[in-house]
Amino acid sequence: MQAETHPIPSQEKKFQGDQVFIIASGHFIHDVYSAFLAPLLPLIRERLALSLTMAGTLTAMMQLPALLNPVVGHYADKFKPRYLVVFAPAVTATLMSIMGLPTSYPLLALIILLAGISVVTFHAPAPAMVARASGSRIGKGMGWFMAGGELGRTVGPLVAVWAVSFWGLEGIYRVAVIGWLTTIVLFLRLPESKAEKRSLGSLESLKPKLLTLILPLAFIIFFRMFLAVSMTTYLPTYMDMKGASLWMAGGFLAILEFAGVLGALLSGSLSDRLGRKSILLGVAILSSPLMLGFIYAPQWLLIPLLLLLGFFSLSTGPIFLAIMQDHFPQNRALGNGVYLTLNSLLRSSVMVLVGMAGDAFGLQNAFVGSAFLALLTIPAILWLPAEPQRKLT
Repeated sequence: MQAETHPIPSQEKKFQGDQVFIIASGHFIHDVYSAFLAPLLPLIRERLALSLTMAGTLTAMMQLPALLNPVVGHYADKFKPRYLVVFAPAVTATLMSIMGLPTSYPLLALIILLAGISVVTFHAPAPAMVARASGSRIGKGMGWFMAGGELGRTVGPLVAVWAVSFWGLEGIYRVAVIGWLTTIVLFLRLPESKAEKRSLGSLESLKPKLLTLILPLAFIIFFRMFLAVSMTTYLPTYMDMKGASLWMAGGFLAILEFAGVLGALLSGSLSDRLGRKSILLGVAILSSPLMLGFIYAPQWLLIPLLLLLGFFSLSTGPIFLAIMQDHFPQNRALGNGVYLTLNSLLRSSVMVLVGMAGDAFGLQNAFVGSAFLALLTIPAILWLPAEPQRKLT
C-alpha cells in the first residue's frame, strides 16, 4: 500500500528549535504544578478529615476533564491555540497552589476540577503548536515536549513538599508566581503565527481514520498500559512489599521517571529517521523481557535494569503524539485531543485491573502478567496504517 503524503508548507519545513524549547519549557513548569495533588493528598485528608473514598474522588476530579480533550482540540484548531497554551500555566499554578486554603470538601473539589480543565486547555493544543514549529522533524519536537512534561511530573512532588515544609499547606500559594512568570514569557516569546490560521480538514473526512488508525492505536495503548501502570503507579508499593524503605521505594520511582525523560528525548528523533512503527516494535520487544528481568534479578542488577526499563517503556509518548500529528495534518489539536482522551480512559481502566489482579494473585504475579500482556501490542503495531512520507530538513 502506498504511503500517505501530507505536504508541509514551505514556511513550516524548518525545525524551529527556539519555539519548540519555549513550549517544552512551558510544559515543564505547567506539569510541575499539576503533579502537586498526589504528594499533598495525605495533608489534605488530615486537614479536611476526608475518607479514602473522598480523597480518591479528588484524583478523579483532576482526570475527569480529559473527556473534553477532543472538544478543546477541535476549537483550538478553529481559533487560536496560542492563548490557551500561554495562559494555562498561570491558571493551573494558581489553582493547584491554593489547595490548602479551602475549608470544605466541595470547594476543594471544585478547585481541582477547574485545575483539570486548565490542564486540558494546555495539553490539547500545545502538541499541535510543537508540530507546526517542528516542520518535518515532528518526532524530535514531540520528544522535547514530552521530556519537559516528564521532568515536570518528576520535580513537581519535590517542589510541593519543599513548599509545605517552608510555608505549610495554607501558604504554598506563594509558589504560583512562577506559573505567572511562565505565562508572561510564553506571551512574549510565542507570537501568533501564520501556521495557526491554516484551513481545517472536514470532520467528515476523519471518520475513516477511526478504524484504520484509532482502533489499532487503542489496542497498543491498552496493552502497553499494563506495563506502564505497573512500573509507575504500583512500583513503590511493590518495593515496599520487598522490604524497601519509603525513601528507597520513592528513589526507584524517581530513577525510572528520569530514565523515561531520556527515552522521550531520543525516541521521537529516532522515529523521524527510522519510522514510528519500527521504534514502537523495538520498544515492545525489549520492554517485557526487561520487566521480567527486573522482577527476578538479584538486587545488584535492579538499578541498571530499572534505568533500561524506564528508558524504553516510558519513551513511547512522543511517538504516539507524532503519529497523531502525521495523520491529522489539518486537525492537529483535535487529533491530539482524541489521543489524550483515549490514553486517559484506558490508563484509568488498567489501573483498576492491575490493582484487582494484585489483590487476587499477588502484586508480583500481576507484574509478570502485565509483562506478557504488553507483548500483545506487537500485532496491533503491525496493524497501524502506512506512515506518511517525510523528508527531513
